[in-house]
Amino acid sequence: MTSYFARPASVLIVLFARAVTAVRAIWHDGGPPQAQCIYFANHSSHGDFILVWAVLPPWLRHRTRPVAGAEYWLKSRLNRFIGRDVFDAVLIERDRDQRTSDPVTQMAGAIDAGSSLILFPEGTRNQTDKPLQPFKSGLYHLAKARPDVPMIPVWIDNLNRVMPKGEFIPIPLICTVTFGSAIHIAPEESKDMFIARSELALLALAPKHEG
Repeated sequence: MTSYFARPASVLIVLFARAVTAVRAIWHDGGPPQAQCIYFANHSSHGDFILVWAVLPPWLRHRTRPVAGAEYWLKSRLNRFIGRDVFDAVLIERDRDQRTSDPVTQMAGAIDAGSSLILFPEGTRNQTDKPLQPFKSGLYHLAKARPDVPMIPVWIDNLNRVMPKGEFIPIPLICTVTFGSAIHIAPEESKDMFIARSELALLALAPKHEG
């Protein structure tokens, strides 16, 4: 029954996100990628992946899966429906001691099954004054595991102002989702070098008011 409602719900969520944010996509490489890829974005709201998902063309959206925290998206029936049935999210257990699956193996498996991914290498929502929190190592390990898959930086602007922490009613503001040029890990590139390069690629897309 849930699968019956999943497609209509996804359409309604996309329409709502577009109506509230008037979101527009900015593509630096001439348009959406035609091949499978990994989008990595800044993270300031639970709605981040919805906004990225909403600006993708339908043919691309339906084969793109967000990577999200299992603890949040499985905590209620509604969350489970949205995270698992509507978005088909790759749900990662954040508590290392309680994990039953390796996150990189989960993400690599989704890629091997033909999906593109949306992930947030900061790990948790950024509630600081800095434009980015330090990246976790998962982005590096995924890049090492699937080095041929292009990784596209994505900057989400203004969504944290649309839905401030603790608020339930969104504030209508214009948002942008900016897609940068793809990067690949070099054969002998170290974790620190790749993480630093990835952070710089993402920060290069930030509007001036983001720092």
